[in-house]
Amino acid sequence: MLQLEETILRTIRKDDNAALAAIIRKTLEEFGANRPGTVYYDPTTDALFELFQSTPGSVYYVAERNGELLGGGGIFPSPGLPADTCELVKMYLLPQARGIGLGKKIIHACIDFAKDSGYKNIYIESMPELKQALKTYEKFGFHYLDKPLGETGHFGCDLWMLKPLSP
Repeated sequence: MLQLEETILRTIRKDDNAALAAIIRKTLEEFGANRPGTVYYDPTTDALFELFQSTPGSVYYVAERNGELLGGGGIFPSPGLPADTCELVKMYLLPQARGIGLGKKIIHACIDFAKDSGYKNIYIESMPELKQALKTYEKFGFHYLDKPLGETGHFGCDLWMLKPLSP
């Protein structure tokens, strides 16, 4: 079984694009959430390195073990969000990387980055099919919203959450 101690977190590199896009799409297929209006069909999913490199106030962390990508997650100042709010985005892990605390490790790194970058809130868009992820977000203090924030274009996501960051 995969151990958390065997994994490293690093920032995204250009040669990660194809593997990360495959992880994101396979995960959405696994949970039956591969529908229009999600990152499954978002063209930026195939060019995450370029997206995050060209956007100030963003970061994408990749989880890796022995050269194999296990997934990742990032912080992004999505269009239309208040200036003090960023979004936790593209948080996906391979099945063998789940349940060992790796998702929590990535979320902690993202929260630290958001705080260090001066953000006051972190926003999430998700779907009911991603039950385990939703439980994890709740444990981190994210609470549900009645409507979406911003203009992400992800109309296939029908759950929205927000976490205020303490100083």
